[in-house]
Amino acid sequence: MRAKTALISGAVALTLAAGAGWGRPGSPRAHPLHQARTHTRVVDGHQIVTLPNDNVPNFQRRTVYCPPGKHVVGGGAEAQGNDAILVGSFPTPDGTGWIALGRQSASSTVGISVYAIRGN
Repeated sequence: MRAKTALISGAVALTLAAGAGWGRPGSPRAHPLHQARTHTRVVDGHQIVTLPNDNVPNFQRRTVYCPPGKHVVGGGAEAQGNDAILVGSFPTPDGTGWIALGRQSASSTVGISVYAIRGN
């Protein structure tokens, strides 16, 4: 049995290691398929936007978007479940969000959380 596999960008890890918390949730970006949460400032002028864990079919992309007019400066994702593997974690082509996808070999679904660090 394998522990959950996680990939979180260096910026998120350093921010948390420095003692900055996630903060309290703000207003989610209105998007018909995604319920993201914007958190308080973690580094001067930056915020973390999260798409909480949800089970999706293997290899299905989950995308978190920054608030309108903002762009990502980093991001990451986490795959959760027995044998869960994070297959991809990368910015959207237009730089306004972060995409993640994963798989589980023993299941047709996988839990995926997505994080985007947005700049000013």
